[in-house]
Amino acid sequence: MTFLKEQTLAEEIRADFPLLDQRIHDKALIYFDSAATSQKPLAVLSKLEEYYRGYNANVHRGAHTLSTLATENYEGTRDKIAQFIKAGDRNEIVYTRNATEAINLVAYSWGLNTLKAGDEIILSVMEHHSNLVPWQIIAQKTGAVIKHIGLTPTQELDLDHFKTLLSERTKLVSVVHVSNTLGCINPIGEIVQQAHQVGAKVLIDACQSVPHLPLDVQAIGCDWLVASGHKMCAPTGIGFLYGKLELLEAMPPFLGGGEMIQDVFLDHCTYAGLPHKFEAGTPAIGEAIALGAAIDYLTQIGMERIHAYEEDLTAHLFAKLAEIPDLQTYGPQPTPEGKGRASLAAFNVAGLNASDLSTLLDHEGVAIRSGHHCTQPLHRLLGVTGSARASLYFYNTHAEIDRFIVALHETIDFFRSTLD
Repeated sequence: MTFLKEQTLAEEIRADFPLLDQRIHDKALIYFDSAATSQKPLAVLSKLEEYYRGYNANVHRGAHTLSTLATENYEGTRDKIAQFIKAGDRNEIVYTRNATEAINLVAYSWGLNTLKAGDEIILSVMEHHSNLVPWQIIAQKTGAVIKHIGLTPTQELDLDHFKTLLSERTKLVSVVHVSNTLGCINPIGEIVQQAHQVGAKVLIDACQSVPHLPLDVQAIGCDWLVASGHKMCAPTGIGFLYGKLELLEAMPPFLGGGEMIQDVFLDHCTYAGLPHKFEAGTPAIGEAIALGAAIDYLTQIGMERIHAYEEDLTAHLFAKLAEIPDLQTYGPQPTPEGKGRASLAAFNVAGLNASDLSTLLDHEGVAIRSGHHCTQPLHRLLGVTGSARASLYFYNTHAEIDRFIVALHETIDFFRSTLD
């Protein structure tokens, strides 16, 4: 697509995001923190209000009209998720609070009941803490061994190293699709294929890919996939787990209580069928319904169009960052067309503290993140305690990138002058 046509996307939808139309420290807001959480369009905000104003009631089992409306909309989102990621069956979609809970569900339900001493779990050094800590706990409880895939010289996942780690002892491979720090897009299709050849299961953390790329879980072939709604224009407190039907059927419940039961007696109970046996208690009903609205919104725009536009933003961002002396970005460089990585840049400037940079940039109305981005082991491997990160979404523009670069130059100059 041409530059003019690509810019039209942001122009078309910008008014849908009221939060972006405000001033911070008397400067027009530039929101470059969408990898942490995305902003919400009016369609999502309206749907959340519609539920609480119009048919606020608990789902399932209720015979009255409000409960029926709530249930229809709540379960309707399950259908939308299944269609969005091209799952084969709506019952393969389990609601969770977020991707972290979804990973823990698999860890405690499948991992704790399947893994044994000597079994091996393969993760990568770039994983978010949410895809490290649960498996560390399970390994401690079961005696399983964790191994980690390293990086290539270009700071991408080392597929050759991964292949050397695989063996008949490998029972699980759990990896991120798109790194929230390096921005690399991992070859999950090949990872799944290689893992399945030795009989291992595969879980994909898709938090940074579901909002940005078209996905087909059946084509990928993964056994589980997790995502968080708040990164894809939906509210916080809602996410989902995709799992192959036969796997979910064999897994025991993660939590016990209401909703996940069929019948309860004083000394035993029977469980509900999929997916409800994993959804104990009153769920985040309004948030789930609003997630459906977010999926409708993204689908109407088109994930292919979103991805193409973000490639254009990526090319512009990295071209501008490359002009700044003593600035180092992490992860692979994009092509001149912006292909090959996500539309985010984690970076450091020599001699300057990332947190100081982000604090001063906030005074210029620029919202970026600093710290370890929940990837402490990766930052240690990179030899830094943290980094600054600018992460973009389809509502951002070239003009915002240009303003960010000007503010970054001025902030660096200010720090340099105080050090002289």
